[in-house]
Amino acid sequence: MHFCMVTTFYPPYHFGGDATFVQALARALVSEGHHVEVVHCEDAYRLRGREQPAVRAEQDGVVVHRLRNPFGILSPLITQQTGRPGVKAAQLRAVLDRDFDVVNFHNISLIGGPGILRMSRAPVTLYTLHEHWLLCPTHIFWKNHAQACDRPECFACCIRSGVPPQMWRYTNLVQRSVAHVDVLLAPSEFTAQQHRAAGLTTPIEVLPTFSSLEPGSFGRSADGGRPRFLFVGRVTASKGIGILLEEFSRLPEFDLHVIGDGDLRQPLEEQYSGHRHIRFLGSVPQYQLVSAYQSATALILPSLAPEVFPLTVLEALACGTPAVVHDAGGNREAVEKTGGGFVYRSRKELRQILSVLAQDARLREALSQRAQSGYEQFYTRAQYLTRYLRVIGTIGKMKGVTIGA
Repeated sequence: MHFCMVTTFYPPYHFGGDATFVQALARALVSEGHHVEVVHCEDAYRLRGREQPAVRAEQDGVVVHRLRNPFGILSPLITQQTGRPGVKAAQLRAVLDRDFDVVNFHNISLIGGPGILRMSRAPVTLYTLHEHWLLCPTHIFWKNHAQACDRPECFACCIRSGVPPQMWRYTNLVQRSVAHVDVLLAPSEFTAQQHRAAGLTTPIEVLPTFSSLEPGSFGRSADGGRPRFLFVGRVTASKGIGILLEEFSRLPEFDLHVIGDGDLRQPLEEQYSGHRHIRFLGSVPQYQLVSAYQSATALILPSLAPEVFPLTVLEALACGTPAVVHDAGGNREAVEKTGGGFVYRSRKELRQILSVLAQDARLREALSQRAQSGYEQFYTRAQYLTRYLRVIGTIGKMKGVTIGA
């Protein structure tokens, strides 16, 4: 089959897990003999003022279209304000008018907005809900740049969060555009429920994502030394990193390694520079993450904003590392399904869990086995592809078309 993945960010022009997953999916499909093309917006990456990343010629078989427009960073700004492709429309048509069997939209916020959804000419059109962007201008239900959203006050929240208000959100553009999609793919039941509650009538299929990490034969090596806990993700307020660091500043008997970058990294690194048991490691290449996970007592995900289905939890489970997650959105689903960790709701519960994990080697071993076996049972790449291709086949049959002929 011929696939086209449409996304705002794609490695190395990216900031988070959605782009990493799109790349993993594209490569997985190519490895199964499919043809995959990806189209993304370089200008959206530059909108954040980042330096040009190092781009090397990939030998993975994925064809990548990196859009650059004469309007530069005005291009994604026009899309953000209009909800449509704007000045990128001709470039996008040049790709999307080809004979694809499947067009899978991912993060479309700055590459085309809702308006891009009607540009698919493929027999099957999918949209993967990596974030809650269709429902929330901040993408993550993070209100006023300070707290998890308790009730919609979007215009005021945009002003306080530094996000230009989008007047198209007060029209029916989202509903009209999503009507062109055959199925919405929700990585978690939580995200599916949020979109159903918003009144979207397009069918929603819950399809959990998978980890691209391949632990191989390496074993865990956490026992025998000081308890070492791990945070992996964006170092931002919505991830709860500030609260986590406050707790660990009072727990010198435990080590905490922070992997990732973000707007709070520098100030927090300076604030906790005197705490020798807390280390900031910055961004770490994917191939180095396996050893980081496997040498950790547990991963901690303290998110305050409701997550969709955090990739870091899957990565930890794949490596046989227990996951300790704050009860926020889809955080809990993989942990509860595998039994490979704990869900906490308060700082007191977190401290109790850390203490138990540090002291009970048998519990750590049991959780490790549940984590890895649960991942292999529910969340592998092969299982994802089987379900993903089944969804595509079902849509083809309902439409009476043969996909991939």
